[in-house]
Amino acid sequence: MIDLPSLRQDYGEKPLRREDLENDPLKEFEKWFNLAHDAGILEPNAMSLATISPEGKPHIRSVLLKLYDENGFIFFTNYQSQKAKDIAINPFVALHFAWLPLQKQLRIEGIAEKISTAESLSYFLSRPRGSQLGAWASNQSEIVSSRSILEAKFNEIKTKFLHGHVPLPDFWGGYRVKPTLYEFWQGGRDRLHDRFIYTPLQPNRWEINRIAP
Repeated sequence: MIDLPSLRQDYGEKPLRREDLENDPLKEFEKWFNLAHDAGILEPNAMSLATISPEGKPHIRSVLLKLYDENGFIFFTNYQSQKAKDIAINPFVALHFAWLPLQKQLRIEGIAEKISTAESLSYFLSRPRGSQLGAWASNQSEIVSSRSILEAKFNEIKTKFLHGHVPLPDFWGGYRVKPTLYEFWQGGRDRLHDRFIYTPLQPNRWEINRIAP
C-alpha cells in the first residue's frame, strides 16, 4: 500500500506578486494557458466542470475548453446529458484547470448558458467525421448494457450518413461560462502558496486581491 502521508511536494517557483498579474483576467489566463501548452502538458485545455443536480448534489467531470473570448469559456456536450440537466435548473457552475507540472491552478466561477445554434454548427463542422458521428450515436449519461450496443449504434449512424455531410444534432451544442470570479493559484515553499482572486467591479474592470493559502 502506498504511504499517502509521505507523498509530499514542496513547490519552488518564484513567488507570484500582484505586479506580475495582468489587470484583465482573460489576458492572465492566456499567459498561463500558453505556458501549459508550450510545456507539452497533456490536454492543457482539459478543465473540471462542477454543477449542482436538481436534488442539490454536486457533480464534477472533465470537459475540454474549445473556444474562449471576452464573453466566456465554451465547451460542447449533449443537451440531454446530466450536466445539461443540472445547468437547466441551476446555471451557476465552476471550472478548474490543474496545470500541476507548472505548479499552477486556475479556478473560475460563472454562469453557464447555451450558445447559438450557428456557433455550435461552426464548431461541429470543424470536428473530425468520427466525432461528428459519435455525437449522434451516444445518448450521453444514459445506462447502456454493453459497449457492443454503442458500437452497433455508431455503425448504424455511420451507414445512415454514409454519403454527404453529417448534420448537427438538435440535442448537441455548446455552453458558454461567463465568469464572475477567477482565482489564480501558484505553489509556494512551505505551503505558502500565492492565490489571487479577480472579482468584477463593472464591465471590463476587475478588483484583484491576494487571499491566504
